[in-house]
Amino acid sequence: MYKALPLISVLLLPTALFAGESDDMAAIRQAALDYIESQHNVSPDRMETAIHKQLAKRTYWKRQDQHEFVMETDYDTMVKVAETYNKNGDSFPEKPRKEIEILDIDGRVASVKLTADDWVDYMHLFKNDNGEWKIINVLWQYHDKTKHISRQ
Repeated sequence: MYKALPLISVLLLPTALFAGESDDMAAIRQAALDYIESQHNVSPDRMETAIHKQLAKRTYWKRQDQHEFVMETDYDTMVKVAETYNKNGDSFPEKPRKEIEILDIDGRVASVKLTADDWVDYMHLFKNDNGEWKIINVLWQYHDKTKHISRQ
């Protein structure tokens, strides 16, 4: 009887590991959903839940004079985006695209690709001391790369 105990423990170990990994995957997916759906549904609280206070969201951009630069967005701006971007309900289709692909998880860090209707976001998340997955970096671009220019 006691000889079987180590064998049972070894057999159950992968199940325990996968259960923890599955919980992390669900929490990572939820953070990405909170991020995009907060914009769909005008929900700044969900954006606050998804992103870290030190969020750095970046893309490449061109001024009208064709000078390229890196445009940055921070935590406060993204909360404001969630509050205002779709306020009239016309910034997204009736059934918006939100494809979430978890590219990698390693301990307390993860990489995610979020494909939305008009753009793609590559995200880095980390698991904080409270066990919450937070988006800390986003690199994004429009699907139509010609949109990366100031029109004014």
